[in-house]
Amino acid sequence: MPAAAAGALEPAGELKFGQVGLANLRVLSLEIERLAAEMRERVLRAPRLFARAPVVVDFGSLSACPDAATARTLLDALRDAGVLPVGLAFGAAAVEALAVELSLPVLARFRAQYERPPAAQAPDEAPAHPEAQVEAQVQEAHDASAPGRPPATGALQHAQPVRSGQQVYAHGRDLIVTATVGAGAEVIADGCVHVYGSLRGRALAGARGDTGARIFCRDFQAELVAIAGHYRVLEEIPAELRGRSVQVWLQGESLCLRELG
Repeated sequence: MPAAAAGALEPAGELKFGQVGLANLRVLSLEIERLAAEMRERVLRAPRLFARAPVVVDFGSLSACPDAATARTLLDALRDAGVLPVGLAFGAAAVEALAVELSLPVLARFRAQYERPPAAQAPDEAPAHPEAQVEAQVQEAHDASAPGRPPATGALQHAQPVRSGQQVYAHGRDLIVTATVGAGAEVIADGCVHVYGSLRGRALAGARGDTGARIFCRDFQAELVAIAGHYRVLEEIPAELRGRSVQVWLQGESLCLRELG
């Protein structure tokens, strides 16, 4: 068989659905310059975390969906601020029409920690993790809301290194990682997160709003830690805690860090 013919039988691309980490920007006011300034400040404060970060824009908190011209101005301002808008969050019919006009996808609605899930909501819906106005979304590789899926029991134990770009999510339970969490990697749990190797990436506990969840780490080098949506980035973490055994917990609205004695 000629090489060209053989090559024609092979696909030109391979499509897979896996875990995807995005940031959700909940627009609370159409003060575009102010919003862009806030995002620019985030990028400058934590460039490794936010620079060129993919962002889903959520208009759900506004009284009305903006028109296409206003939305384009907002998207351009966000790009100038250093982030990359990649879609709109699911909303009313007006949002879907706007997405078509802007040639952007509509992605599944993000749930903030202060929103109560409706009674009909499946218990295994993938969580969202608000970071002030920015919320980090977790999507499982399969449909987590499939009916009949049994609840998870016990802690999820992960013995392999979590490398840059990878994400491990413990749904409905604690997560125990006995290896290194590399820079650019993400470990997430609805309960507590325990890392017995170096934590150089991001750790998010209490992903579905459990304010009693904690993070425990033997070698603390984290880019970001968050509990029930309250977060700190590396630049906001005391230098004396780096490389130490650390626990992180939430006290009121404040995220607390302390060396484990």
